[in-house]
Amino acid sequence: MPTTTVMADADEGERVFAKCYACHSLNAADPPLEGPPLDRIVGRDVSAVPGFAYSAAMRDFAVANPRWTPELLDRFLADPQQLVPDNDMAFFGINDPTERRALIAYLGRAPTR
Repeated sequence: MPTTTVMADADEGERVFAKCYACHSLNAADPPLEGPPLDRIVGRDVSAVPGFAYSAAMRDFAVANPRWTPELLDRFLADPQQLVPDNDMAFFGINDPTERRALIAYLGRAPTR
């Protein structure tokens, strides 16, 4: 994939991140909001933010799915409750696969703020 396309996706992902911003920060130094900070989530261990109270469902999910790959994030963002039933995230998901890819691209390059 050409770099310009990746950048365009990441730029669009910054716009899509507005759907996450009410509950998630991009700064690990911030106190957790409703959800854990999402900085460096691509490639990070699932349920790995120290001090964040993950649901039992998410902790169990992490045993079988130890790392947030782009593919796993895509599946989760499409329908969090379907992938991790009974998780505490009150979000219905992002139906548009192009928006999900853009958001994942953005999260993969987003600096700690």
